[in-house]
Amino acid sequence: MRVQKDVSLKAYNTFGVTVRTPLFAEVKTSLELQAVLKDMRFNDAFILGGGSNVLFLDQLSKPVIKVSISGIRVIEEDDHIAIVSVGAGVVWHDLVMWCVANNLGGIENLSLIPGLVGAAPIQNIGAYGVELRDVFHNAIGIGRLDGASKIFTAQDCAFGYRDSVFKNELKDRYVITTIRLALTKKNHELHLAYGALQDTLAQQKVEQPTIADVARAVTRIRRSKLPDPEKLGNAGSFFKNPIVKTKKLQNLMLEYPEMPSYTIDENFSKIPAGWLIEQAGFKGKISGKVGMHAKQALVLVNHGGASGKELWSHAQEVMKQVHSAFGIELEPEVNLIN
Repeated sequence: MRVQKDVSLKAYNTFGVTVRTPLFAEVKTSLELQAVLKDMRFNDAFILGGGSNVLFLDQLSKPVIKVSISGIRVIEEDDHIAIVSVGAGVVWHDLVMWCVANNLGGIENLSLIPGLVGAAPIQNIGAYGVELRDVFHNAIGIGRLDGASKIFTAQDCAFGYRDSVFKNELKDRYVITTIRLALTKKNHELHLAYGALQDTLAQQKVEQPTIADVARAVTRIRRSKLPDPEKLGNAGSFFKNPIVKTKKLQNLMLEYPEMPSYTIDENFSKIPAGWLIEQAGFKGKISGKVGMHAKQALVLVNHGGASGKELWSHAQEVMKQVHSAFGIELEPEVNLIN
């Protein structure tokens, strides 16, 4: 492990924002992580994964620890379930493809979600009717203060919609090094409720889909809507889809009968943030160097050379206008780093 000074993070964040850190260390094992956490220079370090869920608002005064712990393997199995252990530095989509190739079901709907595995339990990533918590077995984290290893069960993680204990009570207290997923070996339960997924499978003339078919369909959908960060800086969906009380949704639909929504339970429903942003007039609209993507209004993009502050300022204007039009508060899904 090598400690570097004055390192640019432009290549380490998918927005392509130009920021620098005074100290940078990349760790590839849990032992290296424990060693760097003992280094007093890294006491207040920012933990960086794939950089696909962060927006740097200013130059960093903090050092950075880049987690690049690799490895995918089955550690336990029976006739029906396999427990897969994955290093925090594995690219999430690579894990999905590995599971599909080995006929392990449960995360095919999460294909092409950007980022690394270590961020998955922090964010409780989800897409097309599936969330990480649906297949989560446990995770291993290293305490930032004592360097001790701890196992977190699903209950310990307190998963919510794009939320977990690691964004709340345990924020900045642990670094995830490994996650373990309980995946099906046969009789896979497919989640096909989303219309876009059904339409794509129909277009591909798939009548009895496999997990591989679902993964291909989700990948096709995401690629048709989401820009490639290497060509256009972005972090995928910038906002969470807001959850509203059913009564509020009913009132809104009196004025906007075409408003899409997804029922969570009898009391709450989810409204696509992209639809709200589009109705507010921001889809494809460019302001200076930033804007919301022309194909998916939920995606904030850097058209080249924008600062983190410029990107956040545009996002705040979107939030303001959506609230003015619908009385709904949008909440960033991306982590804002000062």
